[in-house]
Amino acid sequence: MQKKCHGWILAVCLLASTLAHAIDNPDAPDHVNAFLQRAQIHEQGIAQTPHTTQSYGEAYAAYEAFLDRELNTAYAQLLTRLSAESGKVLKQAQRQWLNYRDQEFEWIARNLTQENFGSSTIISRGDFRTKIIRDRVITLLHYLGNY
Repeated sequence: MQKKCHGWILAVCLLASTLAHAIDNPDAPDHVNAFLQRAQIHEQGIAQTPHTTQSYGEAYAAYEAFLDRELNTAYAQLLTRLSAESGKVLKQAQRQWLNYRDQEFEWIARNLTQENFGSSTIISRGDFRTKIIRDRVITLLHYLGNY
């Protein structure tokens, strides 16, 4: 009985962990993978940039601009596929996410300073800022994959 119970608990845990992810339409385009492919050039550019503050600043600024464009595109595409009611809820969620992003960026600017992080400040700030936007793009693209 003990072994059956452990197996059943494991099965329930595995099922519960997969419920958080919707099943994408297998016939739909893979928006996330396409985005990751487009992002790769910027990520490689950061990895291969000359090791100067200016070079890192420019590389992260270019990556962030790319991510902002991708974010706006994913959001707009998703909105076109939603009902008016769902679109209204998404707009509210996006406004709240933008507020979250802005607050995080403020925290990053105030705490990841030259005094605290030295010459790696530009890299740390860039990594954190771009990760926040990149994660939101991926989330929106996952949503899009369901419509």
